Amino acid sequence: MGGALQRAWLGRGPLARALWPVSALYGLATALHRNAYASGSRRAERLPATVVVVGNVVTGGGGKTPVVMALLAHLAQRGIPAGMISRGHGRTGTDCREVLPGDDPALAGDEPLLVRRRTGVPVFVAQRRAEAGRALLARYPATQVLVCDDGLQHRALAHDVSLCVFDRRGIGNGWLLPAGPLREPWPREVDLVLQHGDPPGIGGFRIERRLADHAMQADGTRGPLAAWAAGSPRPVRAVAGVANPEPFFEGLRAAGVVLDEARAFGDHHPFAAGDLPADGTLLCTEKDAVKIWRLRPQAWAVPLEVAIEPAFWGAFDRLLDAKLSSPHGSPPA
Repeated sequence: MGGALQRAWLGRGPLARALWPVSALYGLATALHRNAYASGSRRAERLPATVVVVGNVVTGGGGKTPVVMALLAHLAQRGIPAGMISRGHGRTGTDCREVLPGDDPALAGDEPLLVRRRTGVPVFVAQRRAEAGRALLARYPATQVLVCDDGLQHRALAHDVSLCVFDRRGIGNGWLLPAGPLREPWPREVDLVLQHGDPPGIGGFRIERRLADHAMQADGTRGPLAAWAAGSPRPVRAVAGVANPEPFFEGLRAAGVVLDEARAFGDHHPFAAGDLPADGTLLCTEKDAVKIWRLRPQAWAVPLEVAIEPAFWGAFDRLLDAKLSSPHGSPPA
C-alpha cells in the first residue's frame, strides 16, 4: 500500500480521489489544532534559547537532517553554542535522554545519533521536544541556539526561526494526507524555504545534495567510490532504509559504481542480520550505518554532502541575530 500511495500522490487519480473525504477530515483536525494555538486557548512553551526548526510539509524524508548538520556547522563556525533536539522518530524508547556517540540507535534514534557523531554538539531526544530542550539547557547552560530536527507542525514548542525543506517531489498533488502527501496546507507561513531539484511551484533558496566521493567504515577507514566502479572483483551490494532510497542508488551509479544488488527498506528500518547480503562489498547510507555497523562493521557508509546557496546564509544570519538579541532569547556571546 505504501508504494501505491506514493504513486497516487503524484496525481489526482482514482485512489487519491477515493481518499479525499478522509483528507477533508484530516484537514479539519489540523485546522482545529492550529487555531487552538492561534487563539491562545493553548499556549506554546518558550525556552530560554533561540529555537530554529527545520521541517517540511510533505510526509517522508525531505532531506532535513543534512540541513540540520549544515546549520550546526555554520553556528559552530560563528562561535555560537548550539545543540539539537528531536523526538528521535523510529526509536523504541520514550524517555528523555542525551544521545552519546556509543548509544544504541534503537534507543537514541538513527538521525539524532548520526548528528551527534558527525557534529559533536549536544543532542537530546524526548517524546516532547520542549522536555528535550529543557534537559539540554540544564546540562549545557551556555547553549544559545536549539536546532529542532522536524517539528514544523509541532506548535507546543515556540519557534523563533522556521525552515521548510522540499525535495524534487514538491507538494505532489497538493492534497492533504492520505489523498496526498501534505501534512498541512501549502503555502503556510515560514521564515525560509530550501528546495532541491527545482520542484514546481516552490520558491526559496537552492540546496544541492550529492554523495561524497568516498565511503568510510566503522573504524574510520576511508576508501574512494571509484574503487567500486566497473571491474570490481567482488559483488557490490547497496542497502538503504530511508524514506526515498532511489536517489542513493542513483547517486552510486552516477559515481560509476556498478551495483550487483540494491535493497530498499522503509525509513528508520531496524536492520537485522538477515536484511544484509551475506557476501560482497556492502554500501549503505550514513544514516543506516549507525545501525548496520553494529552488525557489519566492515560495511561502507557513503556520506551525503549538501551545498546551500550563499544568499541563504545571509538571510538566516539576519533572522537569527535579531532573535538572539531579543529579550526572550540568549544574548550574543
